[in-house]
Amino acid sequence: MAKPAPLSGFPELLPAQRVVEQQVIATLASTFELHGFANIETRAVEPMDQLLRKGDTSKEVYVLRRLQETKDAARDKGLDNGLGLHFDLTVPFARYVLENAGKLEFPFRRYQIQKVWRGERPQEGRFREFAQADIDIVGRDLLPFHHDIEVARVMLDALGRLDFLPGFRLQVNNRKLIQGFYRGLGLDDDAVDEVMRLVDKLDKLSPEQVATSLVAEAGLSDAQAQQCLALATIRATDDSFVARVQALGVEHPLLDEGLDELALLLRGTTGLATEKVRIEADLSIARGLDYYTGTVFETRLDGYESLGSICSGGRYDALASDGRTTYPGVGISLGVSRVLVPLIQRGVVTGDRSVPSAVLVAVADEESRPQADAIAAALRARGIPCEVAPSAAKFGKQIKHADRRGIPYVWFSGTDDAGAATHEVKDIRSGNQVPADPGTWEPPLEDLRPRVSTSSTTEASSTTEASSTTEASSTTEASSTTEASSTTEASSTTTKETDQ
Repeated sequence: MAKPAPLSGFPELLPAQRVVEQQVIATLASTFELHGFANIETRAVEPMDQLLRKGDTSKEVYVLRRLQETKDAARDKGLDNGLGLHFDLTVPFARYVLENAGKLEFPFRRYQIQKVWRGERPQEGRFREFAQADIDIVGRDLLPFHHDIEVARVMLDALGRLDFLPGFRLQVNNRKLIQGFYRGLGLDDDAVDEVMRLVDKLDKLSPEQVATSLVAEAGLSDAQAQQCLALATIRATDDSFVARVQALGVEHPLLDEGLDELALLLRGTTGLATEKVRIEADLSIARGLDYYTGTVFETRLDGYESLGSICSGGRYDALASDGRTTYPGVGISLGVSRVLVPLIQRGVVTGDRSVPSAVLVAVADEESRPQADAIAAALRARGIPCEVAPSAAKFGKQIKHADRRGIPYVWFSGTDDAGAATHEVKDIRSGNQVPADPGTWEPPLEDLRPRVSTSSTTEASSTTEASSTTEASSTTEASSTTEASSTTEASSTTTKETDQ
């Protein structure tokens, strides 16, 4: 069999790199739980009629079918319209809320960290299979605005605990603000939606190009187009943006409501700003179309702006509805793969060892292997990960075996002149070797488990910011991630865009 080629868009990490992903997921989970979010896991597939309700996501959905399809299988309940792999975590979450509403306590606070699949062209920051981490708070009929502030604070807390990350900027806006502004200019609902779609392209197109599109495609006058661009250029790290918007001379009740909410959000997160974490109002952000109704979020990493937003979300006043009850929600979604894979490929982060073992128990000869196994069992009984040497090679070779795998300690055992068992443990990094008792010895806490090792982010990011796929020698897939923008409706749902 010929050596298989990597499958584009489906990244696979080597063991030391997987250490990073596992620790990031554990950090996110523990942080979300500190804030009272319950964990759920939803199925990987959803009915196609739910996945395709928005229409514009059809090319991104992977269809699931049996190789040997049968008429009976096609008639199975729920399979009449086929099944597809979920492309975000919001469509299944909306369906989950509807199915389990009678068993949930509202407001329902959930976090979810799972793989999703999206059929799009792989490039830096975009994968076809990727891990995503979502948090949402969902209410029944009503959800107070303070939860918008809360989800921002929770995600900032989680990102702040990933100390290997470079600095990042959380950009916030409010769709009520921009919709109210456009209506104050005299635009109807259809034009408002089209203007938001076009203005959201300012990160890819020049203001002149967007202005031309506003006139040609949305039917705005030159004066209206310039007002829209003037609004989109406003940035502020405090509530000073309110006066700047008001100075544009546009009035509408929805605009006032959006200004008030965005000012509350800025004031509610100001205390979380640090040298690495910046929070700003960015009035160019719209984040999709009709599924956002208020607050919207985007997050960008310093030095990795080409990745786009790595963490985004917003407010949904109709996350799900069964026709009688509406479940409004607010959430934010982090592209775990989108953040990690570029950092791993550029050598910014890796695990400090490729195995969980903290100790390698040396074997003097094969006759003594049972004794080595007993020592390993005693260490494991006290929670110390270890393994026994695979062969009774010379001790120098066994030490090299441990070193190649990143195992910091090697355990030697023998007998003294009186025939009593002796034990010594060697720190192969320092060469220090001391007597030890397998029933009481413990490694330092920092050596007990693999740790994330970082290099200079400045040095690493400067090597390949312009390259779309720098293949680190330890990565077997050189595409990229996204937890990007597709959204759909599940049952009578309006879903969250999860552009990571």
